Amino acid sequence: MNAHTTTLPPALSALADALVAARRADRTLDAVPWLDTLHEPAEAYAVQDAVAAALGWFDAGTLPGCWKSGGGSRGATLTHAPLPPAGVRQSPADCSDLVFHQPGIEAEIALRLGREVTPALAASLAQEDAAALVDAMTVSIEVCDARWQDREAATPLLRLADSQVHGALVLGEWRPFAAIDWASQRCETKIGNADTVVREGSHPLGDPAWLLPIWLRHLTRHGQTVPAGTVVTTGSWIGLLPCARGDQVTADFPGIGAVRLRV
Repeated sequence: MNAHTTTLPPALSALADALVAARRADRTLDAVPWLDTLHEPAEAYAVQDAVAAALGWFDAGTLPGCWKSGGGSRGATLTHAPLPPAGVRQSPADCSDLVFHQPGIEAEIALRLGREVTPALAASLAQEDAAALVDAMTVSIEVCDARWQDREAATPLLRLADSQVHGALVLGEWRPFAAIDWASQRCETKIGNADTVVREGSHPLGDPAWLLPIWLRHLTRHGQTVPAGTVVTTGSWIGLLPCARGDQVTADFPGIGAVRLRV
């Protein structure tokens, strides 16, 4: 996935091999045998990289073009994962060709970088300055899904190693990035025949762009420059809502746009 390569310790290599085998066989894993495998985020990210390399998701020597990033609050440790290109789609999207085990929906805002970001620039960024790097935004829906039989039984680090339980990402139409009153922004999400879920000002970080410096420092930690055009989806406004195969899903952020998909 990138120019930074390491030889994994045997326990991490075994975990990466298990996740690769689960993806290739379209099956899930029992988390229990792996509960004591990971002890810090760096180990989970090393497994992420090993899985991506084994499955050939990204061109060697380049950073992936689409990511997820986020956390439950500004005081939480934010997590990040590169997204396999085959699951990144434009609205309206049909995801019926993808394998999901226990899918759930997150309604989000995605941001796109308008310029490249060097390691030096990433290191110097303050939260209030980072939004100037963004040229466009769009509504997005992430389909979350895990390679773990019981997602809640897996530790946070095991979920992080499993691409932060990513399944697919659907993007709406890009529009120029502009100042938004995020505290009053509405999000309206409908799944199948269920009632529409309405939230207002519910982004866990208050502002989707708040995570940009942390995310960019993660991407540049091995000395690589992040290209212009790189996309990040920035965390759910609705938590994680369950869905089923065949469900029609819509996420509408009035004033920004809407996304539709079929699970």
